[in-house]
Amino acid sequence: MKYKRVLLKLSGEALLPAGSQSGIGLETADGVAGEIAEVARSGVQIAIVIGGGNIFRGAIAASTGAIERAQADTIGMLATVINGLVLQSALERTGLDVRLMTATDMPSVAEHFIRRRALAHLNQGRVLVFAGGTGSPFFSTDTAAALKAIEIGAEVIVKGTKVDGVYSSDPVKDPKAVRFDSLSYVDVLTKRLKVMDATAISMCMDHSLPVIVFDMFQPRNLKRVVKGEKLGTIIYG
Repeated sequence: MKYKRVLLKLSGEALLPAGSQSGIGLETADGVAGEIAEVARSGVQIAIVIGGGNIFRGAIAASTGAIERAQADTIGMLATVINGLVLQSALERTGLDVRLMTATDMPSVAEHFIRRRALAHLNQGRVLVFAGGTGSPFFSTDTAAALKAIEIGAEVIVKGTKVDGVYSSDPVKDPKAVRFDSLSYVDVLTKRLKVMDATAISMCMDHSLPVIVFDMFQPRNLKRVVKGEKLGTIIYG
């Protein structure tokens, strides 16, 4: 394996039931867990940050004016905890030892994130699931992923999506969209590519942390990325 410690970023959509636009599919979760388990069993230390968009999107709810933004973001962060519990259970069904850690203190549900404790878990071969975002409103789970990756010393962020990389525009809507094999951090920011938000990309740039965007839903793609195969789009430099 090229990478020994990775941060996998998943959106809440990674847990959607087949053919649905919302909710949680337990079979889908089992499929994702199987891909992660194969990598974890190869000796790679892996942590996961998961979003909550399959349940609730704070920014969209706030845009309607029905809920104040900070409150809406808090609801969204709680949605990620629900997804984290689902993913933890799915990973445990594969036989892995898994810890769910949250940015907000909720001791009856999960461990509170403490950096030294997280590192100890990784060094003991446990898989970590980080939920609750950053613990503060106005930040995306992409920013949470960048923050946690830096804190645990991950060598790379691998962002699992439903497309095979970063495109110049939405490939579903634009047949002329061009896929990039690689991009610089500055390219992402200046081209306003919707890969990760500007805060997350800037953090990765400041810490020279590469990001690989790939199709998570092709079998064994996660393992291929961690092995160092050229897959998807890499953002660095």
